[in-house]
Amino acid sequence: MFRKILWLIFPCFFFFTGIVTADDAEKERRSIVGSEKWLSIVDEGRYSESWVESAGYLKKSVTREQWEQLLQAARKPLGKLVSRNIRTKSYQTSLPGVPDGEYMIIQFETVFRNKQSATETVTTMLDKDGKWRVAGYFIN
Repeated sequence: MFRKILWLIFPCFFFFTGIVTADDAEKERRSIVGSEKWLSIVDEGRYSESWVESAGYLKKSVTREQWEQLLQAARKPLGKLVSRNIRTKSYQTSLPGVPDGEYMIIQFETVFRNKQSATETVTTMLDKDGKWRVAGYFIN
């Protein structure tokens, strides 16, 4: 009897595990697509537009003018993008200093014309409109 119950539960476990994994993979995919689209806007020097396309959390934290100045100072000296590849990605529901939610932290290995080795860290979040949007950006 116990074996019969196990054989009924065991396939269900894998079925539901597959659903969670597929959902997580879709969240990851949507986050990456959103971050790459946003980065392409930044790469083109359209800093004001990158602010518009950012998460509400970022827009509440910094004005459009401040954002433009910050990106101008950080990105212009680096020159044009040469290459960018994902190094790591991590899904989180809690991060220091921000409200709980759904976040994806993506680190890119990036080469710019004037900087051969950079790490770009992009934090995306599931925004109120259901889209993954950039809530943070850092270059090291």
